[in-house]
Amino acid sequence: MTAYILARVDVRDWDRYGEYVKHTPRVIAKFGGRFLIRGGDAVTLEGPAETLRIVLIEFPSLDQAKAFHASPDYQRVKALRDGAGTGTFTAIEGVPLEAWNVARDASEALPPLP
Repeated sequence: MTAYILARVDVRDWDRYGEYVKHTPRVIAKFGGRFLIRGGDAVTLEGPAETLRIVLIEFPSLDQAKAFHASPDYQRVKALRDGAGTGTFTAIEGVPLEAWNVARDASEALPPLP
């Protein structure tokens, strides 16, 4: 089942962080991952304004996402961002398509709200 790493990063040293950014794609790719979101414009639609850099990486499985993060290759790359900022990295299991279809169908069967 697809899984994701969601990162929220407070970047304080963009030069140093930029070096980290250059090296991450090749390590992510080794574990079947790819970026879905890598910074970019964001608009807060509800709640407090988001001020952190948001990154979303897709992996074929939760095991591969965890293996990526624990890998010696990533640990070497990760050292490049030491002191560049702080962040939270969370690995999250995705929703199988079948489960989504069941939830969508059940929702569509409900009467409309007034």
